[in-house]
Amino acid sequence: EIWWLETIGGHHWMAKRVPDDEYVVMPNQQGIDEFDFEDAYGEQKEHLCSEDLLEFVRKNHLDLSLDGTFHARLAFGSRADSDHSYNTCRAWDIEKKLNPNSFIWEGPDADFGPESDDIPWSLEPEHKLTIEDVKYALSCHYQGTPYDPYGPDVLPGGKGKYRPVGVNRTDFLSIIQIRPYVPEAVRAVQWITFGSNVFNTMAPFYTNADSIPEYLSGTTGRVSTDNFYWANRLIGALADAHYRRTAIHIERYALSVMSQAHALLAEYDSQAEELPADGGKVQELCEKANQEIADMLKTETDKALNFVLFEASSGMKNAFARSDA
Repeated sequence: EIWWLETIGGHHWMAKRVPDDEYVVMPNQQGIDEFDFEDAYGEQKEHLCSEDLLEFVRKNHLDLSLDGTFHARLAFGSRADSDHSYNTCRAWDIEKKLNPNSFIWEGPDADFGPESDDIPWSLEPEHKLTIEDVKYALSCHYQGTPYDPYGPDVLPGGKGKYRPVGVNRTDFLSIIQIRPYVPEAVRAVQWITFGSNVFNTMAPFYTNADSIPEYLSGTTGRVSTDNFYWANRLIGALADAHYRRTAIHIERYALSVMSQAHALLAEYDSQAEELPADGGKVQELCEKANQEIADMLKTETDKALNFVLFEASSGMKNAFARSDA
């Protein structure tokens, strides 16, 4: 089970159990919507809170609901103009992509828009989510809307109006995958990437290891393609300015790495099934797998950087040939 915990001013807290078949999207704001104090002070099946939270709410007249249900987001959340351009819009973009048919997301009859303060805290997706789905959601930049910074100008003031999920200053993304269908010693995998998520790809690494491949762990302040972090930063900076020409290379890069990564996981999972779970052989196997995945990742990243650099160089403003004269 997963519980979502939020602090209220640092002195109080509340938590709500995330339904087993649902996901939560929460940008930088308080997000729990409906909260049941009767359950929190009773059986605690779905709700928990600090002992004095209800007293605090009553004393300070914080229950703003009109329907008899306590709405935590109304009481403790923010609905500022800055939220509408920075926070709620990101929740809207992700939920629109993971549940495109569940609601009307655009137009005059939309159930929820990018500035709606009542976007659901959690939703059941329209299909089982994959690692690729999660990565795509965390790379969103309003594709297919007037707000896409890489799209054509459709509406005045559309571009740059809202903060995208896949923003330029992202440094690190990690997805923890717990896989109940493999031996416990190789059950936990951490998918890792660096840089702007619009232009990178993820690779999985077994957590049952004492060492990390140099390609991921040897990053310093010196820019170098010898490590994954700086290679991703270079790809993103070059591809951003030449999005239309480089998008296909980024897409192929991501598909190549992810497909090879799944194949390598399947190969090493199979090998792990043949080893005793209580010895050090499995950990040795995990570290060997991690190194092979890192080597594959470096090969594909170097290849992607080569393609993106070529496209960016071809689009330089000072291009000239004799036939141009």
